[in-house]
Amino acid sequence: MLSRIINIQGVENESVFLWGARQTGKSTLLKMLFPDVRYIDLLKSDEFARYNRRPSLLREELSLIPENELVIIDEIQKIPALHDEVHWLISNRHIRFILSGSSACKLRRSGVNLLGGRAIRKHLYPFVSAEIPDFDLVKACNNGMLPRHYLVENPTNRLDAYVGDYLQQEIKAEALTRNLNTFIRFMEVAALSNGEILNYNNIASECGISAPTVKEYFSILEETLIGYTIPAFTRNVKRRVIQSPKFYYFDVGVANFLLRRAALSPGSPEFGHAFEHLILQEIIAYIGYFRPRQNLSYWRTSSGYEVDAIIGNAEVAIEVKSSDEVQLHHLKGLKAFSEEFPDCRLILVSLDKYPRLMNKVEIYPVSEFLKMLWNSDLF
Repeated sequence: MLSRIINIQGVENESVFLWGARQTGKSTLLKMLFPDVRYIDLLKSDEFARYNRRPSLLREELSLIPENELVIIDEIQKIPALHDEVHWLISNRHIRFILSGSSACKLRRSGVNLLGGRAIRKHLYPFVSAEIPDFDLVKACNNGMLPRHYLVENPTNRLDAYVGDYLQQEIKAEALTRNLNTFIRFMEVAALSNGEILNYNNIASECGISAPTVKEYFSILEETLIGYTIPAFTRNVKRRVIQSPKFYYFDVGVANFLLRRAALSPGSPEFGHAFEHLILQEIIAYIGYFRPRQNLSYWRTSSGYEVDAIIGNAEVAIEVKSSDEVQLHHLKGLKAFSEEFPDCRLILVSLDKYPRLMNKVEIYPVSEFLKMLWNSDLF
């Protein structure tokens, strides 16, 4: 088992919500870190049936264990009513919980309060480069970073099963939409918008549904942790900027599968898109693990200048290019941004062989950039 960066053991005397998309490795991680604690797995049909039939059974079973004991409940979203019992046990018996799940969607729609701030929230992302010895960039851009997918030669069948499981277990089973076929079509069209600025009307037209339904579907992807949006950086000085968000699937391998992209190699436009996605995926995971209050946005002007990632209030601007030798024209977005925000640190991630400085832009090979990112040397 590869060591994961997320810190759960360091949270003492607290209860924890551990969220993460399916197959990011939540169950494996918890069983490895806490092999001797009581573990309730709601994916098991008998466990689910017992607690679903009578949620108070949890309170009865745990009322005799010592105070401050740790209990893990996996797939907590499957029985929202257990939250009231957990809440009571935390407040009255001082039991500690790790509540793991792949979606808070059903909980929110059921009107369940998420323990009124009594549990710390943690998010497990797919693998990141710092967790993988001998990290293989091309493999990551093709397979994605979900553990079961990165670690095999060809993940196509597993990706097919993954998307099918997601649709059946998250979308159909939780009754998040009435029309599963339309949602499947939406996911494919959303993949065409992966890494792009969202235009709800265009997507609605492609899917044959309304723009409000499209917005609702994107909300479902976010609430089930299968996708996320990056807001536009809208603090403008001179230029008029685009204000719509960008969308990314949570893992580049899932986007590849939905787009039917395969055998990507450096130099192709498809590899360039996957490379940009992977770098954003790493930045998002780093922020989630170590800088949860840090703002991430992108910047694009109405005239076409664009920067892939803006950190904070224009402290750092990051552009991603899959070129093996960055040229002056690759810097135009960063240079335009620096005209508005001259104190911003400018960084370009590429496939260059060595780091260099070009017109005040720091150019880093991807391996160097990822090392600096996870060493907290960038922001």
